[in-house]
This record gives sequence, structure tokens and C-alpha cells, in this order.
Amino acid sequence: MLGRVPARDGRPAVVFRQSGDRYVLVEFGPPVLDIDLRVRAHLLMTRLEEMRVPGVVDLTPGIRSLQVHVDGARLTVAKALDLLREAEADLPAPEEVRIPSRVVHMPLSWDDPATREAIERYMRTVRDDAPWCPSNLEFIRRVNGLPDIAAVQELFLAASYLVLGLGDVYLGAPVATPIDPRHRMVTTKYNPARTWTPENAVGIGGAYLCIYGMEGPGGYQFLGRTVPVWSRHRPFRQTTRERPWLLRFFDQLRFHLVSPEELLELRADMVAGRGEVRIEEATFDLGEHHRFLDDNAESIRAARARQRAAFDAERCRWEADGEFDRVRRAGARLEGASPAAEDALPAGMLPVTAPLTACVWKVDVAPGQRVEAGQRVAVLEAMKMEFAVVADVAGAVDWIGCRPGQMVSAGQPLVGVSAHA
Repeated sequence: MLGRVPARDGRPAVVFRQSGDRYVLVEFGPPVLDIDLRVRAHLLMTRLEEMRVPGVVDLTPGIRSLQVHVDGARLTVAKALDLLREAEADLPAPEEVRIPSRVVHMPLSWDDPATREAIERYMRTVRDDAPWCPSNLEFIRRVNGLPDIAAVQELFLAASYLVLGLGDVYLGAPVATPIDPRHRMVTTKYNPARTWTPENAVGIGGAYLCIYGMEGPGGYQFLGRTVPVWSRHRPFRQTTRERPWLLRFFDQLRFHLVSPEELLELRADMVAGRGEVRIEEATFDLGEHHRFLDDNAESIRAARARQRAAFDAERCRWEADGEFDRVRRAGARLEGASPAAEDALPAGMLPVTAPLTACVWKVDVAPGQRVEAGQRVAVLEAMKMEFAVVADVAGAVDWIGCRPGQMVSAGQPLVGVSAHA
């Protein structure tokens, strides 16, 4: 720790930390979800951007932090610390803060077929006994003490999600939370995580919402799917090639429902550079937000108490169901994987083996099918990644020793090939 500033006059405490040899990490307040702390980090970032200090290479904001990258040849960490102390002390009081914002209206396909496919695939290849399966929406309802899934949808559509971060993992993915605490739904994340999430799925993890920038692994509980937030090939109508991400810090996301078919058309238009979302200029007034919290303090406390009670009840159910023994059960499942031996493979066949201990996602060949050298015969999943298993030689598939959902160990024969000249 390089330095500390105590809380004063409604301003949060600040801690300055050494972060490697070229970075200073500035942390505001305690590790809790507090929009005030995100605002302080944002104000410090914009102040440094305005100062254009030689030697400041990069500024990376977090939810309650700012990481400052310095070029040691032009600005030492010690001098950067002095600069940061001075800039932080000069930031305005909370009641004076007004930040440019936009209201971004995002279409959403509720419980979209692509997100349902991801859940089904998770159940088939990772675990089918998770509390959030087979319906993430039912899990969200239960954990938040809501009467039915329609109430989950109503609460979600009423919320204005404030974008606190961008690039949540990658590609302009927002991390956002409702401005009104009564609209904040909380969840746990998948454990283990999914190995596949559809591009632009919308989910909740903890108290945060994220729009996945691309296909990949993930753990947030699904609500649905929306349009792209990152432009791969050409700028969106509302972005530039230099800034290919759709959203900005302190945007307010408001979702409206469309059908799965409508969403596919909207997605195609966005990718082609024809489509756009409705955006309205606005301002986020922190003083006004404080007055709102004061005026609604009692109902906010009641909503949080209901949510806490529901979450505690869910946790008790997990304990009764043995959810916290899952690690032990997962270990037993791994131990149950077939041994890495070739004695089950008929004589005279060449084995195509598993490169690592993993779960079989799918088998791409059938008995009697001819394969070429380098052709994929199966796909395994492990550690949030997919692994293609390919044939080493050309020949006919005369034996298949695995099935989707099965755990296999490193070196285990998956397919037997009879090679032909």
C-alpha cells in the first residue's frame, strides 16, 4: 500500500496500491456495490484524461477502482502517486456531480431459444442437477422471493440498468446494475461455469447484468438475448471504426421485448450496418440519486429484506440437498471415468484417443463411416473450452467407445479406425 486518504465530508476513503512495477491501483471505499464509488473512479479518470499527463499510458476503471499505467521513463510511480493524490483531492463533492449519460433502448428476446440451448447443453455435458437447471428464470424467481416468472420479467423491464463497466471479460460487454435498488435481482453464478454461451446473451451474476460480447464460456443466469454490442467487420450506424463498441460508461439500458424471430432480423441489420437502437441523451445526477434513495429508503429496505430471506432459504435447500458436497461428487465422477487403456479396442484398429480428461460433448462419426486424416471425430469440453479430437489416419470407423455426456480420461480410446491404403 502506497498511501491512504481517510473518508471525509461525504467522500469515501481512498487507498493507493502498488500494482506491479508500472501501475498504481486507486481503490475507493469498501468492497461493496455503491454507485458513488464508481462515480469517484470515473471522475478521477476523466480528470486525468483532461490533464493529458506525459507518461500516463492507460487508464482502466473498475467498479470501485482505477488502475493507472505509467511509462517509467517519463513518469515514475512515486510521481504518479503525488499526481493522483492531488487530482483526487480536487474532485467535486457528490451533490455537485452530473455525468453525461444516454438512455439506450435494447430489444430483448426473453428466454431466447439460443439461451435455452445453452442450458440444455450444460445439463447434458456438465451437470444436470444444478439448482439453476432446467430454468434459469425459475432460479432467479426463487432466489429473489418473487411470486412467479412474470414478476421476474416485470421487474427486469421496469429497471434502468446503469453501465458501470465495459469490456466485462472482452469486446465492450457491459457490467450494469439497476439505478433503483428495488429493481436489483441477485443470483449466484454457474458452478462449474458453462463452456458455451451464445453471443449477446443477457444474464445476471451477483447483482450485475452483462451482455456477452461474443460466444464463449460464462456463468451468469440467463434472461434472454439482445443485439450485438461490438462491431466485428464494419461500424454500427451509431459507432465508428475507432470505437466499435456500442455502449458507454453511465449509459442507462432499458430493455423491451421482441420475438426470437424479430431479434434475428434486428441482429442481422446491426451486423450489416443497417440497423440501430434508439438512444436518448440524458444526464446522471448523483445528487438527485441521493435524494431518491432517501425518499424511498423504507421500501428499499423492505425489498432487500425480502430478497435476503429468499436467498437464505435457497441456501438452506442447497445444504439439505447436498449441493455443498458437489466437489466431492464431482471428484467421484472423475474417478469414474474409464481408464486410459486400449484393451476395450478391438484388435487391429488404430485408436483415436482423448488428449485430456474431459467430458464428451458430441461424437461426429458413426460406425462404418469413412474419415480422412485430420477430420474431426469428436468434441470434448473441459475448463470452459472445447477440444476437437481428430483422426490421425484415413480409414473406416469400425468402433466407437464413447458417448455424449461421458467423462473420459487422457489417453482413452474414443474411436477405432481401420486404416486403408
